[in-house]
Amino acid sequence: MSYVLPRILRPVRLLVLALASVFLASCQDVVGTGPLLNSGATVPVALLVPFESGDPNNDVLATSLQNAAQLAVNDLDGAKVDLRVYPTKGTPEGAAAAATKAANEGAKIVIGPVYASAANAAGKAVAARGITVLSFSNNPQIAGGNVFVLGHTFRNTAKRLISYAKTQGFDRVMVVHADNLSGQIGRKAVETAVAETGATFTGAASYKFSQQGVIDAVKEIATQVKETDTNAIVFASSTAGALPILAQLLPENGVDPKKIKFMGLTRWDIPTQTLSLRGLQGGWFALPDPALSGAFRDRYAQAFGRPPHPLAGIAYDAVAAIGALISSGKPNALSRGNLTQPAGFAGVNGVFRLLPDGTNERAMAVVEIRNKKVEVIDPAPGSFASVGF
Repeated sequence: MSYVLPRILRPVRLLVLALASVFLASCQDVVGTGPLLNSGATVPVALLVPFESGDPNNDVLATSLQNAAQLAVNDLDGAKVDLRVYPTKGTPEGAAAAATKAANEGAKIVIGPVYASAANAAGKAVAARGITVLSFSNNPQIAGGNVFVLGHTFRNTAKRLISYAKTQGFDRVMVVHADNLSGQIGRKAVETAVAETGATFTGAASYKFSQQGVIDAVKEIATQVKETDTNAIVFASSTAGALPILAQLLPENGVDPKKIKFMGLTRWDIPTQTLSLRGLQGGWFALPDPALSGAFRDRYAQAFGRPPHPLAGIAYDAVAAIGALISSGKPNALSRGNLTQPAGFAGVNGVFRLLPDGTNERAMAVVEIRNKKVEVIDPAPGSFASVGF
């Protein structure tokens, strides 16, 4: 069954919505494939989220995504969207069934699902019908064809960090990663970013994905850093993984973070206790525009009585982009060419754009940990015409 959303009060629009028309105005009239829309008619849009999985955490996530998407629908100006929510049960089979049902009921585009395998299955289910899937995944391996990933990707973060690091003299870059899928994706992202920015790749060091595996690898990693004259290390691990151990043991083995810049592909401010780690003081990572994302969090909490899930802003962004395109009045507004317009879109986390390969590019701020707090050292660009894009 599909879920009917209750209508909530239309709040004051964020600055992002005013910006959306600016980005849309710069879009060329791109002709391409995609479902045809009737000018002025309400457009059915499917939202696939992991309800009915039996996992309370999935229910919390699904509710947050649904709420954020509805906020965006209420904010649309010049576009009529009928948001229809379909449960995926958190599985590929459930996602495929939900996507098929949505298509049968007239959906012109699909937002979600969350998990990579589910998004891949949903994409395959509706590919022959020319329907695009804007998934919440950040896994680039499922991107392409009719599937886009809207999540923050390692490649986008790596390019932002390494591009800025090079301007600051940190141009000999090494990546440290786990020997698992996420680690391999992180390594490839760093290698690609180094090549694109003109920095020097000094190598990669991996460790077995276990506490002992990290400990056993530290001395060899430290030796490699010294022998390659590396002056910047990018860590692919998260705060819930190897990062805290590496931040402690590498300095103890002669890798001085005051001389060698530590950078991360993941957020180091979640949980906030990570900001107190001695080895990460002076380290860099990337964030969405703090002012915009903070305003969204406050607004969401005011509307629903609790903070949003970290992925909620992506659901808002997806609806905002669709609405901006629909408001153009073009019958092919949701074609691949229009979805990948170079100017991109304005979202609650800053500007973003969908790339032809199915991945995305998001404007990010570079931040540094100073005295156990996050400080912006290079603000997020306000457009893709800015330096670095």
